[in-house]
Amino acid sequence: MRKHILIVLGLLVLAGVGVFVWLGWPDKAMVDFAQVTGQRPQISNPRRQIIPTVKVAKAVGWPQGGMPTAAQGLTVTRYADGFDHPRWMYRLPNGDVLVAETNSPPREGGGITGFVMKTLMGRGGAGVPSANRITLVRDANGDGRVDEKHVFMTGLNSPFGMALFQGQLYIANTDALVRVPYVEGATSITAKPELVIKYPGGANHWARNVIPAEDGRTLYLSIGSASNIAEGGLDKERLRATILQVWPKEKTYRIYAAGVRNANGMALNPQTNQLWTVVNERDMLGSDIVPDYLTAIELGDNFGWPWYYWGGYPDKRVEPANPALQQYSKRPDYALGPHVAALGLTFAADAKLGRRFATGAFIGEHGSWNRVPVSGYKVVFVPFNAQGWPAKGAKPVDVLTGFLNADGEALGRPVGVITDKAGGLLVADDVGNVIWRVAAAGQVAAR
Repeated sequence: MRKHILIVLGLLVLAGVGVFVWLGWPDKAMVDFAQVTGQRPQISNPRRQIIPTVKVAKAVGWPQGGMPTAAQGLTVTRYADGFDHPRWMYRLPNGDVLVAETNSPPREGGGITGFVMKTLMGRGGAGVPSANRITLVRDANGDGRVDEKHVFMTGLNSPFGMALFQGQLYIANTDALVRVPYVEGATSITAKPELVIKYPGGANHWARNVIPAEDGRTLYLSIGSASNIAEGGLDKERLRATILQVWPKEKTYRIYAAGVRNANGMALNPQTNQLWTVVNERDMLGSDIVPDYLTAIELGDNFGWPWYYWGGYPDKRVEPANPALQQYSKRPDYALGPHVAALGLTFAADAKLGRRFATGAFIGEHGSWNRVPVSGYKVVFVPFNAQGWPAKGAKPVDVLTGFLNADGEALGRPVGVITDKAGGLLVADDVGNVIWRVAAAGQVAAR
């Protein structure tokens, strides 16, 4: 009898180990990537994982003379280099460009989760301490390459978004929106930043972005979630996974949109003057879902996080459930594909890259860490129609690729994208520590 019991127990242990290995085995994509992009992506069944698939391209940097590959009809050159993890950019009215040299603040917590996150960040090129600096670069002679570089501001706390508004420069630190007086042409600011509002900082999604709203008197500010699916408790997600509307004069705010897991790039569509954003969706449901997305935002929108994704698909991992929210979960406008880590966003308003890239949105995809094969690691363009929406049936168009070498290592990783005063596209590369400039072939930079 005892022998039979031991055999049964042994089989149960083996079965348990088998289930554990099966749940933790690296998941591979089963759906063609293109099918998970566009306005009607294929949302396949979730493949829940206890241990996430880990497949992040090891950051190695660019070899001497190396650079990414521009789409046909375009060229790419080094605009500026020698940065310390450049993530975000902002163009001032005189054409100067501010560059946020920044990274995650020190992360709390340890254990297995902390170790895994630290390892992934290091492998992906994000393990360095934050420089907490904004640098100003200037192309004084208009030749398409920076010839002046100045330390503009220091002493910040993981700064990211920047916006000039009513004579003040607003900076979105990880935990507070601050502002300083701005004088056109200044190459440095030493004034002590004034606090506008505070909000939760750090954790998994630390970067905050800020842009002026279309009403001319408020700002939009994005705050990513602290976790994947609120596994640390909903109390730790207060004000997170939101876009706030901020009244800077009164130093007040309200939640403009919710259920937005991690919005980074925000921009007003010049065709409609409406707010758009790119959002990083959840992990550990397999390599085929959930797609990151590009979408318009209206007051009161809720995109379902953490309970629902893509307009009402339930995430059964989240407890307690929230069935009342399902019918109100808004479906995004455009899927960019699973796990691409869409961060940068700018519209083609004053870009001069030819007719193919005249109307639509440029998106910087930082690249996946948990998909086989990897996705992202490039800049794409989403064509829009005359009414200001993604063109029917349009798929993302590659603009800048070649960030991965033949061994799958990351030579660079694109983040922020903006246009310069001459109509070129600038791309911040936080692994290569470079800002690339994409221009139409034969284009001469404005003087």
